Amino acid sequence: MLLSDRVLFLDGEALVLDKPAGMPVDAPRDGSLSVENHLGSLTFGFQRWPLPVHRLDRDTSGCLLLARNPKAHKRFAAAFEAGEVKKTYLAILAGVPTQESGTIDLALAKTSTAETGWRMVASASGKHAVTHWRVCATANGRALVEFRPETGRTHQLRVHAASGIGIPISGDPVYGDGQGPMLLHASRLHVPRGSKKPIDAEAPLPATFATAGFPND
Repeated sequence: MLLSDRVLFLDGEALVLDKPAGMPVDAPRDGSLSVENHLGSLTFGFQRWPLPVHRLDRDTSGCLLLARNPKAHKRFAAAFEAGEVKKTYLAILAGVPTQESGTIDLALAKTSTAETGWRMVASASGKHAVTHWRVCATANGRALVEFRPETGRTHQLRVHAASGIGIPISGDPVYGDGQGPMLLHASRLHVPRGSKKPIDAEAPLPATFATAGFPND
């Protein structure tokens, strides 16, 4: 797979990829290919390799921002940290919520056991995490939901779906039943850049969503 064919946005300081599900951003312990292995093919005339500014889970597809120089990386990372970046995700839940929309304010903490490994859990002593959500469509007993996170905690949307809405994301191997692919997609990314034109990117829904009854209209 050529990531150079999956570019959604490109200019002198930024690159947004449509990361495929199943590909981790950083090199994993199992030795499988990651975005890191493809950085040399994403220079587009520059000598310096681009560097990811944030992370998406291995099984999450969609918009991934890379910076093309260190100064841009620092600015973009600061924008993420300050909550200035607008992120929109689409997910298929393993059921249909009783409400049409809502806001989940559920702090998250990391826990680990020898038997099951690590995971994130709802915890009053955890880090503040807020997600806005709404149902976009329903089909075959499942719901297509739009998530707009205010914060960017590890596994935030996955835990907020399972523990906040009460219905896990379809295929989630940690917080759901793990049956089939995990259907979570980073569909839009908006990064302000002061006086410069903002970074705006939108990734089309992957084929797995169409197979589940939610085509990319």
